[in-house]
Amino acid sequence: MSDPLITDDLIAAHGLSPDEYARILEIIGREPSFTELGIFSAMWNEHCSYKSSKKWLRTLPTTGPQVICGPGENAGVVDIGDGQAVVFKMESHNHPSYIEPYQGAATGVGGILRDVFTMGARPIAAMNALSFGSLDHPKTRSLVSGVVSGVGGYGNCFGVPNVGGEVRFHPSYNGNCLVNAFAAGLADADAIFYSAASGVGMPVVYLGAKTGRDGVGGATMASAEFDDTIEEKRPTVQVGDPFTEKRLMEACLELMRTGAVISIQDMGAAGLTCSAVEMGDKGSLGIRLELDRVPCREAGMTAYEMMLSESQERMLMVLRPEKETVARAIFDKWDLDFAIVGETIPEDRFLIVHGEEVKADLPLKALSGTAPEYDRPWIETPAPAPLPLVDEVDAIEGLRALIGSPNHARKSWVWEQYDHMVMGDTARAPGAGSGLVRVHGTDKTLAFTSDVNPRYVFANPHEGGKQAVAEAWRNLIATGARPLAATDNLNFGNPEKPEIMGQLVGAIKGIGEACEALDFPIVSGNVSLYNETDGTGILPTPTIGGVGLIETSGRAIGTRPETGDVALVLGATEGHLGRSALLWEMLGIDAGDAPAVDLAAEKAHGLFVRDNHALIRACTDLSEGGLALAAFEMAEGAGIGVEIGVTGTAALFGEDQGRYLIAADEESAAMLEAAAGSAGLPLARVGRFGGGDVSLGGAKAPLADLSKLYRTAFETALHIPDAEAELAV
Repeated sequence: MSDPLITDDLIAAHGLSPDEYARILEIIGREPSFTELGIFSAMWNEHCSYKSSKKWLRTLPTTGPQVICGPGENAGVVDIGDGQAVVFKMESHNHPSYIEPYQGAATGVGGILRDVFTMGARPIAAMNALSFGSLDHPKTRSLVSGVVSGVGGYGNCFGVPNVGGEVRFHPSYNGNCLVNAFAAGLADADAIFYSAASGVGMPVVYLGAKTGRDGVGGATMASAEFDDTIEEKRPTVQVGDPFTEKRLMEACLELMRTGAVISIQDMGAAGLTCSAVEMGDKGSLGIRLELDRVPCREAGMTAYEMMLSESQERMLMVLRPEKETVARAIFDKWDLDFAIVGETIPEDRFLIVHGEEVKADLPLKALSGTAPEYDRPWIETPAPAPLPLVDEVDAIEGLRALIGSPNHARKSWVWEQYDHMVMGDTARAPGAGSGLVRVHGTDKTLAFTSDVNPRYVFANPHEGGKQAVAEAWRNLIATGARPLAATDNLNFGNPEKPEIMGQLVGAIKGIGEACEALDFPIVSGNVSLYNETDGTGILPTPTIGGVGLIETSGRAIGTRPETGDVALVLGATEGHLGRSALLWEMLGIDAGDAPAVDLAAEKAHGLFVRDNHALIRACTDLSEGGLALAAFEMAEGAGIGVEIGVTGTAALFGEDQGRYLIAADEESAAMLEAAAGSAGLPLARVGRFGGGDVSLGGAKAPLADLSKLYRTAFETALHIPDAEAELAV
């Protein structure tokens, strides 16, 4: 089959601008072959090159005494003491999940797990942050069902506990849902594996499953807006096999113990192309590939298809040649492909041979290290108009509006489809703040959280970016953990629009400012742009995944108060209602500014909670829904009532930042008050836990009635049958 002619339409279909194509001609001095065009398209698209965001990502704080490896590798690596490290990252699989929800979400989970075990770590925890459109949109319910099934189907079969995450609904995601997948693993700090190739003439080895035509062009598809040709993109979605991935992990970890691995790279976005180019670029070497040796599951695959396929469960490795027999035996044992498909070469070349014909001969550095980088025009998001005067609402009716909405109702239907107890080290199940996983065989526990409020970021990208980091930090603190580091997943619309680029710039500035102030570096992450359909973009959604460490067993702060416990609020309450959950869910108002984030107060309040953890029975941060929702959720989780004496809509539902709700017995509460007084920190008694009612500023309702609404509203909103019957059973 002859290659198609390179036309303007073909160039545009590969996501390359006329200027970029002109740059290709200048670099290679000739017209590219069809395979070369595909390779440039794969490596220069937004998903792989970060060409619109790289300038701003460099401004983020990425180092610290705990950081072993920051951004640039498959995942970030952070020291947790005793010769151990936690390896973690968050990535998006947004476009594939909208096109094909089950496989899109499933392969998103598979990809992030590979990023972790590629570094030599055994995965111990997963999370996911999911954003869907409004429930009256015809596609939303099927997307929710497919995505949740895909996340559970892959993670459960692979055998990793899913310990937390988020699920939100907003009309901006009607045409472009978000699926952000997080994974963390444990490794020996002195046995981390990297992707930089080294040594000339070293064998390049293909590992894992066979290559098929699924996912060809997936990275390019993920770097473009959706339009009415969306169904034509279905073949670009990969198909996953979690059982093969499990075998691949075991084989890789066994192989790593033999000393055979020089470097190793997951075949993710852009498949064989990206993995080979990144290994060569990081090691300042060239790569020669012989495609006739690539294991294929379909006949007649072309060089273009093999180089751009995103078939799952595959790795690329540079091998110590004297270890070939040992390495091959391991992969034979696990019934996985092991094929030497090329070698490292000293020249700056990416040489692809198929059927004794050279299909590509390109300068390797130009594909990665010198890919286009843009300083796109951007405009600052204008300050929103002040929030108009809001009438007082009945506090119980306000609470009902929140807990009866799919955004704030209990989401057990989601997490009960995920195995959160596999491996036997989960210390806290989803639904009660940060997930907790014990570090097996030690006294340590790791805490995991995922946070962002897209409506805040839309109103004020800078404050919204700060808030996402601060909330993740608070959620870790509320468990008693020491926050270690974060990963980010920056989901935005079309960066070629100055107002969208302004959102991205503002959010990154806010994220960086907060990470710097809170000693909470970004060590890995992902940027997902062009999340638009027919020109309509999503809310800016810079998801922050946070990891913290509890160094002594039994030190974690609980989530359940006991009858008679005092309810205290740490932090000043001014009653900020702009962009609040109450106004959005009850009144349909999304106006005003995002709440301001005082980073000095955040740090002081967080350190106070950690320093006084032994006096605190239960703790949660105050975020969406304010004091009213936090007090209800804490009480409902314990199965007891609560009486909050605070009055006024703003005081009960305001979303001022830097605040914690604390439950403590009378003696401990007095000691906390004395300690806060000495430190000059605002700590106020606001009520008491116990009884069978929820009382907010005098308005009262039985806990049982509110609990029934809270535990069935999500299923009811999604028309999931028998929600109440299942609850009764």
